[in-house]
Amino acid sequence: MTDETGPWLVVGLGNPGREYAGNRHNVGFLVADLLAGRLGGKFGRHKRAVAEVAEVRLGFGGPKLVLAKPLTYMNLSGGPVAGLAQFYKVPPARVIAVHDELDIDSGQLRVKCGGGEGGHNGLRSMSKSLGTKDYVRVRFGIGRPPGRQDPADYVLSDFGAVERKELDFLVDRAADVVESVVIRGVEPTQNLYHGG
Repeated sequence: MTDETGPWLVVGLGNPGREYAGNRHNVGFLVADLLAGRLGGKFGRHKRAVAEVAEVRLGFGGPKLVLAKPLTYMNLSGGPVAGLAQFYKVPPARVIAVHDELDIDSGQLRVKCGGGEGGHNGLRSMSKSLGTKDYVRVRFGIGRPPGRQDPADYVLSDFGAVERKELDFLVDRAADVVESVVIRGVEPTQNLYHGG
């Protein structure tokens, strides 16, 4: 039984540091930043976890969201996420990870609860630290690398010029998806956003 009035933990996955800021791997940070701006929050260092956190409400008197950007590198994201979940007493079912997804075409957004990590080290670390895979994922499609480019190099490279034209719109839409999961739930959100 989950506390229906408790907070949600929304984790934007990415790597800290200016050199990673425009990488495909950092879309989670972009979405978290947009949500903070949209909901009037300001990120600050958390006292107990290696993460930046912004506490906001979704609408006047609405659900509380704890927006988080782990400041460990991607592969170690789970530690700060588990620490924040414990600190704010958030069950895994109310944890939302926003991350890049190689297995979804660029420009597509998908939502799911649970399942595999698809080789994503941030998700793998989260699943291990939370002790479950049953948390929500907002999957931001970046597509497969062109030609023979190594996927690891691809996710750590910046968005191309064509992708950048759509990026602001897609980050905005991903933030809408996060809000929809909180307000409506996973299934209604899938019905709303999986059409395109």
